[in-house]
Amino acid sequence: MFTIYDELPGRRSMSRRRLLQIGALGAGSFSLPSLLEQKALAKEQSLIRNKSVVFLFLQGGPPQNEMWDPKMDAPENVRCCTGAVQTDIAGIQFGGTFEKMARMTDRFTIVRSFHSSDAGHDQMPVLTGRHPSGAVMGAQFTRLAGANHPRTAMPRHAVLLPEQIEPELQLGNPTGPFTYGYIRENYTNAGEYGGAHQALLLDGGKGLADSLTLSLPKNRFDDRRLLLTQLDNLKRRFDRTDDLAAANSSEQQAVNVLLGGIADAFDLSKEDPRTIAKYDTSELFDMKEWHRGGKMYNNKRNQSRITNLLGKQLLLARRLCEAGCGFVTVHDACWDFHNDGNNPSHAKAMPVLGAQVDHAVAAFLEDVHQRGLSDDILLVISSEMGRAPSKQGNGGSGHWARLTPLLLAGGGLKMGQIVGQTDAHGGEATSKLYGPQHLNATIMRTLIDGPQARLLAGLPSELIETATDAEPILEMHG
Repeated sequence: MFTIYDELPGRRSMSRRRLLQIGALGAGSFSLPSLLEQKALAKEQSLIRNKSVVFLFLQGGPPQNEMWDPKMDAPENVRCCTGAVQTDIAGIQFGGTFEKMARMTDRFTIVRSFHSSDAGHDQMPVLTGRHPSGAVMGAQFTRLAGANHPRTAMPRHAVLLPEQIEPELQLGNPTGPFTYGYIRENYTNAGEYGGAHQALLLDGGKGLADSLTLSLPKNRFDDRRLLLTQLDNLKRRFDRTDDLAAANSSEQQAVNVLLGGIADAFDLSKEDPRTIAKYDTSELFDMKEWHRGGKMYNNKRNQSRITNLLGKQLLLARRLCEAGCGFVTVHDACWDFHNDGNNPSHAKAMPVLGAQVDHAVAAFLEDVHQRGLSDDILLVISSEMGRAPSKQGNGGSGHWARLTPLLLAGGGLKMGQIVGQTDAHGGEATSKLYGPQHLNATIMRTLIDGPQARLLAGLPSELIETATDAEPILEMHG
């Protein structure tokens, strides 16, 4: 347990030993000073590639025909309701809301023949890659790499919700898998690898926040702003005193990265305002109109998780990657287009959600390109399923297990292609079908040096197999 006690009435001042009582920063019992030793660094360099993954999860099941396979020659109730835009690839069109991404196809690959094989709102098959451990892919990575970066102490597995950008958000009372509690429990899930590998979710989730003991009232422990403010105040106090004068250099470094680097990575105010403006999606639509009391709400409860904050979520993801986080899951909702009592229709939701993804992803791709990080960060965009090709009479559509949208960008993989083919209505793959296990293998091969991993004792064999022997999406490694 890492323990920080602030001064309270009746409590003595915090000692250096108390400050450095570190044992569970979500990394399965380690000390920061020892983690900074050269032996640990040497071991990591033999196993972990200098790469990160940002997984943008579009919860709800985005329609494949509205995304990157518009089928404009199909009947009206099948083809993309927002029209189509021509891409930089001859003969390839995207749905009409993806104008910016259509002009930068050299930076990503669309996999049209991907499917989750699950027609329910069970995100775990895709998030885990159907791995036998039951752990989401970020937890699988940290089981191999260690849960914290050895130089920065940044947790290597994080989940970003809109509340991370605006902690004051009140996103209503959606149903089942769209609830905050469901997302917190499932997206951070470490399966059989245990709580040490759960994702960092500072605004109330399990992981690092549960491993910090601060002088915060329990009923305010889910307030990320208080946590970060306290760390900042603590750092300032130690800057003004000699309390750490007796600490050795690695101990001082440990305290500095903990009190400075982690908090700073989450602080968008430290970002260049011009960069923030490029990512910002808040002006695309008024999210309050989709929440209770707004003109678009119409008692559709799941719409209460629609926000216009995706751009800043992706910017924050990039900052975390730069600080040493190896796997960041970004959550965006609600892509459940039934047009029923809880969800919107294709025609109403795609001009909002699709346009936001287009803007945010284009900004992210351009930003990492300009920073020279395109090969170092792999962006993955997918969901738990797709949607039935034919829209119903009300303009909505049902769940679909046989095709699921998938985009991959960067990571040193082969970009600028369309993988797979689909039938005339975009409901079935007519080429090799890929599933979550292939995506998992692709991601793990990007993050892990499989042959080196085989040389290290004590690592789970099922993870070594995923990183070395399991079949990836073959075209990505051509």
